[in-house]
Amino acid sequence: MKSICTVILFVLSLVYADFYNSRYDDFDIRPLLENDRILLSYTKCFLDQGPCTPDAKDFKKVIPEALETSCGKCTVKQKQLIRKVIKAVMKQHSDAWNQLVEKYDKERKYRDSFNKFLEED
Repeated sequence: MKSICTVILFVLSLVYADFYNSRYDDFDIRPLLENDRILLSYTKCFLDQGPCTPDAKDFKKVIPEALETSCGKCTVKQKQLIRKVIKAVMKQHSDAWNQLVEKYDKERKYRDSFNKFLEED
């Protein structure tokens, strides 16, 4: 019986390992969307132009992979949150958005697939 439980736990760990940490499913994005200073501080962190909060450091680590896979390891909730934040940056700070694109997708390899990701609901 103990070995069956071990196998089940192992399989579950493999399934959940395919997603980013779910602790960010409930990340409160309202302060980012309602306060330009906070939104820009995250952007500056991602661009190596300013300090990073612990959360911003975690997000920054996964940007390349998330971009490459169109957020393939993101949970449904994380995808929703990311879309909202990215759309806010694109709308309110287009220069910062262009800098982020230049830094993380200089060759524009992921542009089309990521734009499709942004359009999904």
